[in-house]
Amino acid sequence: MTELQRVTVIGAGLAGSEAAWQIASQGVPVTLYEMRPERQTPAHHTKNFAELVCSNSLRANGLANAVGVLKEEMRRMNSLILDCADRNAVPAGGALAVDRDGFSGDVTRILKEHPLIDVRTEEVTEIPKDGIVLIATGPLTAPSLSAKIQELLGQEYFYFYDAAAPIVEKDSIDMSKVYLASRYDKGEAAYLNCPMTEEEFDIFYEALTTAEKAELKEFEKEQYFEGCMPIEVMASRGKQTALYGPMKPVGLINPHTGKLPHAVVQLRQDNAAGTLYNLVGFQTHLKWGEQKRVFSLIPGLENAEFVRFGVMHRNTFINSPKLLRPTYQTINRDSLFFAGQMTGVEGYVESAASGLIAGLNAGRLARGLEPLVLPADTTLGSMAQYITTADFKHFQPMNANFGLFPPLEKRMRSKKDKNDAIANRALDQLARFKAEQLGYAAEEAVHE
Repeated sequence: MTELQRVTVIGAGLAGSEAAWQIASQGVPVTLYEMRPERQTPAHHTKNFAELVCSNSLRANGLANAVGVLKEEMRRMNSLILDCADRNAVPAGGALAVDRDGFSGDVTRILKEHPLIDVRTEEVTEIPKDGIVLIATGPLTAPSLSAKIQELLGQEYFYFYDAAAPIVEKDSIDMSKVYLASRYDKGEAAYLNCPMTEEEFDIFYEALTTAEKAELKEFEKEQYFEGCMPIEVMASRGKQTALYGPMKPVGLINPHTGKLPHAVVQLRQDNAAGTLYNLVGFQTHLKWGEQKRVFSLIPGLENAEFVRFGVMHRNTFINSPKLLRPTYQTINRDSLFFAGQMTGVEGYVESAASGLIAGLNAGRLARGLEPLVLPADTTLGSMAQYITTADFKHFQPMNANFGLFPPLEKRMRSKKDKNDAIANRALDQLARFKAEQLGYAAEEAVHE
């Protein structure tokens, strides 16, 4: 029997740990590199794999929430991370929270004891030129490896911080109050415009400049967000700063009144399906509850569903729409994969999920099989679809949400019915995918 090609996985966080498990579960040998504890990051404190550095919550556990559907899909795809999370769960109402030491301890033990996984505690400073390589080094990638990734992919496609504006579901926008236009009617009408009177602007401005800001974590404090000023900081410099910045109304005559508004907030389409829109120029560091309160004052967004709030924090990620396929392979090198937050997925569960798909496909490549693209109407597939087809000029990380899915064929009467239908469709499609592409129902492995 021909010996299978060994896969190199760099990074044993949530994504790298899941990827290594998925590869080894296919009978493919893995070399798993993790620099900790030989070299720690500013946020990590233990030597364990899959250390949860912030919250111990993996968020909602039911199918009423997209991340809950994602977790269920991962369970059905034999996820190590979800198995260890479930066995280390602590009471958390409708969420899945874990005993973080027990959780990361189990992940570490299982991977170290796996006969096909060779764990190396050392820092990787070069990207191997040969063989199958999967990079999952996370938002705190060491500077030496960051430089090599930047060199390989191109400096303009490698970022060191998030500066993301909020994103809302199109269905939740009051379309009677907004209008479609581009400034000065140049080109195709590409923006939804939310016009404000002077009185509405004054109320919004007061709320924005007095809203409570989120605290920076210790390892983020020296980060400088050059050229990407938070909207609340811009506004604090005076009303005119905002009115001459992202809220300028020039060239955007309101067709409902025939007049120029006092101020305008523009919404730009965020995904190919046209179900999500972001608030242009509204990167922010306000607390999430404050964002909901303040941005709901914008005409048309009074009842908006926010699928992602604005964030500004240290991160390391690549421009996936320009660089990756939905298999998590790089476009220019079939044998190089990326996974985790570095790909532009946001959150613990999403990071592990990307590692699951990248690991599945790296293992398949080592076995001489074609990598697989998951259906876009699964949560796993919708995230891969988003990060590889979003507008590369404005790409920012995204978490799992129902707005990423293709629209349902039938319009539902309520949001609950709609989300239930999306969740059921996702699990049905995953079952079909497993049967057709993976030959299921095969017995799922048990992690002792």
